[in-house]
Amino acid sequence: MTATPRILAFAGSTRAGSFNKLLLANAVRGARDAGAEVTVIDLRDHPLPLFDQDLEAAQGVPEAALGLKRLFLSHAGLLIASPEYNSSITGVLKNTIDWVSRPAPGEASLACFRGKAAAILSASPGSLGGLRGLVTLRSILGNIGVVVLPEQVAVPQAQEAFLPDGRLKDEKRRASVEGLGAALARLTSRLAS
Repeated sequence: MTATPRILAFAGSTRAGSFNKLLLANAVRGARDAGAEVTVIDLRDHPLPLFDQDLEAAQGVPEAALGLKRLFLSHAGLLIASPEYNSSITGVLKNTIDWVSRPAPGEASLACFRGKAAAILSASPGSLGGLRGLVTLRSILGNIGVVVLPEQVAVPQAQEAFLPDGRLKDEKRRASVEGLGAALARLTSRLAS
């Protein structure tokens, strides 16, 4: 019997009408259909100051970052929909990774990331669908010990890609996104057992 995979899902955007939040919901559906327990968070609900070691030394790790760390530690998988800003990832996503990576006393280095599995995807109004940002995100996650699925999805012309209910219009693309969520659920289940 394999363990129920626990996946933390979030978009690297705080915008209310984020295409990546819509895309994330499609992948979450696939992960849940594959038997995963998925916790969806909005980074807007976890506001953090810009990472600054002087601030950390003077005031400690912010409470919002500690709350995020607890969430990361309690989940074996990460499902991340990452917008592309100027050919890279968003500042809010990088800042979240930086704060969550800070070790607590007696905690192993990068305990919130090492050995976890991740699936990454992106939606963008551009013709590449956020692909350049996914390259950066894959590099960051791999360097901090996360096993990133080789499959990824980049949805171009995002302003035209979704139905009013948030599902992707294109059935083949929707199946691909849901399949990515399901693949993460399967990998996370194997890693957790």
